[in-house]
Amino acid sequence: MSAAYPSPRTHAYRPALAWFAALGSTWVFLLVTLGAFTTSIGAGMAFQDWPLSNGSINPEGWLNNIYMFAEHSHRLSGMVMGLVTITLAIWIGRTESRAWLRKLAWWAVAIVIVQGLIGGQRVKLDALAVPGFDMSFGQMLRIPHGILAHLFVCMLFAIAAALSRRWIESKPQVEPTEPRLRQFARLATTLVIFQLIIAASMRHNYAGLAIPTFPHSTVDGQWLPEHWDYKVILNFAHRVMALILVFVLGWLVTAVWRDRASPTGLKNLAATVIALVAIQIALGASVIWTGRNPEFTTAHVTVGACVLATTFLLTWWLHRGVIEGEVETKFREPGRAAPRPLRS
Repeated sequence: MSAAYPSPRTHAYRPALAWFAALGSTWVFLLVTLGAFTTSIGAGMAFQDWPLSNGSINPEGWLNNIYMFAEHSHRLSGMVMGLVTITLAIWIGRTESRAWLRKLAWWAVAIVIVQGLIGGQRVKLDALAVPGFDMSFGQMLRIPHGILAHLFVCMLFAIAAALSRRWIESKPQVEPTEPRLRQFARLATTLVIFQLIIAASMRHNYAGLAIPTFPHSTVDGQWLPEHWDYKVILNFAHRVMALILVFVLGWLVTAVWRDRASPTGLKNLAATVIALVAIQIALGASVIWTGRNPEFTTAHVTVGACVLATTFLLTWWLHRGVIEGEVETKFREPGRAAPRPLRS
């Protein structure tokens, strides 16, 4: 039966599917930017209902009111993102032979659905007070909403990369990337995610200007704040992690450039990481120097997502041989079983 009716699923490069995935991973940045702008101008409760806005998908006056425009456009872009993700998962499920990629696509669907539900409950539970906290329960939901958004970005980039021509048609590496480099890349990606968790917590606790000077923490040039509370701690932790990431990502990029197994495209991606980090630092300083200007604040969030996406993509590509089962036992630790290839 299997010979007479072969499975339509293959591992071949499909241009239409690859471009659709690439466009989806681009659209997510519009969604992140609109969400960041909505938060930056305090428009998260421009509408008191959900999933509709003032009982309509096209509420009156939303194109003329900046607060309504920010929130409603964020909702519409989220709806489009959901449809794109579901379409992508169905398309991959029907045509892709790699089981791990099919599963990853459906995990992306699960994340985007959860994101929508969290966003909706943020509105519906805005008035629910939490004893001992300044924020309501609905306002607290902004933090996991922001964190999941960045993880969703990584998932879309992983899918888009795995569907690209370069990924599918690349030959197995003769000299697989040094395992320690892959390990350090995973560490770097984890630290970037941790930094974005701190940033989301700081942002939604209104702690962006808890330390109103930069690069020093006081007007008289001290590096440590004069007083401490939870907002100052979040702000200071964000600055310390930024400094750590400058060194960690700098080391990672240098290691990639020195790695003989790294192709030119991977080295260019590494250079992009450093360029984005430099832009991000400049934007972070501008946020403080301008008293949290909404444009600079929104750009800071968007570029932060770009830093994560490129760092993750660099890490993902360094693991390509492992993911596709091309690198299994050569660098295995003694006594440890060979890793199972992720190819179906």
